[in-house]
Amino acid sequence: MPETVTARHALPNLFVGQSQKEITHNEALARIDALLHPLIEAELATPPTLSVTSDDGKCWLIASGAMGLWSGKERQIARWSAGSWRFLQPVEGMALWDKNSVKRRFYIDGLWTTPAAIADPAGGTVIDVEARAALVAILQHLRAARSI
Repeated sequence: MPETVTARHALPNLFVGQSQKEITHNEALARIDALLHPLIEAELATPPTLSVTSDDGKCWLIASGAMGLWSGKERQIARWSAGSWRFLQPVEGMALWDKNSVKRRFYIDGLWTTPAAIADPAGGTVIDVEARAALVAILQHLRAARSI
């Protein structure tokens, strides 16, 4: 028997003879929409109060100690869709953008992590002013691009 969902992101599969295939197909598209270049509004432990229409499609990262409808869903992505919550399980190596902290997060070993900021060069016994200035310029460019 064929699988009912895809292996990686649990997207619903269609079946021969299935009635109302548009429901299954639309759910798969909604999940793809949330997972393709994922963006979260913020990390919260309790669901925010939302509008059925204007907040449709927005996502949040569920913090530890989650309460209410999010209880037991820690580290998952909560997507608001058609007036209810859908939960997306992250996979190893997944990356997302956090609008609130203006940082990229990565899902590694079961946890969402943020890369540590790289400090400007300092110290050493021989200081090469030109090399240090070049490194600082590169770091400033990467920080402006929000890469690090």
